[in-house]
Amino acid sequence: MHEKNNEMAIDCILLAGRIMMESGAETYRVEDTMLRMARSQNLEGAQSYVTPTGIIFSLGRTQPTRITSISTRITDLHKITLVNNVSRKLTSHIITLEQAYDELNKIQKTNYFLPIIIQMLAASVASSCFLILFNGQWSDVPAAFVAGGIGLYAVTVVHDMTRVKFFSEFFAALVVGVIGFLAVKYGLGTHLDKILLGGVMPLVPGLLITNAVRDMMAGHFTAGMAKGAEAFLTAFAIGSGIALVLSF
Repeated sequence: MHEKNNEMAIDCILLAGRIMMESGAETYRVEDTMLRMARSQNLEGAQSYVTPTGIIFSLGRTQPTRITSISTRITDLHKITLVNNVSRKLTSHIITLEQAYDELNKIQKTNYFLPIIIQMLAASVASSCFLILFNGQWSDVPAAFVAGGIGLYAVTVVHDMTRVKFFSEFFAALVVGVIGFLAVKYGLGTHLDKILLGGVMPLVPGLLITNAVRDMMAGHFTAGMAKGAEAFLTAFAIGSGIALVLSF
């Protein structure tokens, strides 16, 4: 019975860590959450090693070391908040381990993203605001509005089709560049550079860069370097798409 409870606890802890990593949490936050959950279940000597592509969790000699892979990484801060809430309730003994595991399974299976139309609208508004922030003209706002929304739609659709983040970011930046170029060519915009800057901002890996720096500062050099490399490749893909349009 004791070993069975330990297995349940390990499954619950690994699931919490996996959801957080797949949702874009910092490495040190994931490790801290997992260890707090382990201590709440009297699992002494628990150790966790978290990377952007996998999690290793061990209880020492009492149980076999467990590994779970991280296949997808998105930005979903709402899921991170929900997992943190479950962790706090478990460590405060408000809920049982079985209840925590059920809640985590529900969180993992639920899609909390807004409809794509709402996401496109938000990206369009953000692109327009960034254009003004970069000292752009109000006459260029419609072009940036359209470019930002369609760019986000392009990156979402292409990523769902190919599952290759580099290609989806490249294609979306290419679409933004084409829209900006056509807008200026047909008199619907004035400053191409400002339109492109505003249009690609929803594609910029801001959270990824922030997490890379925070992990490096927390001493997680492997995870920090990995996330930094991923952010660099994303930025390179965006820059390549824009450069291809400007080369014509």
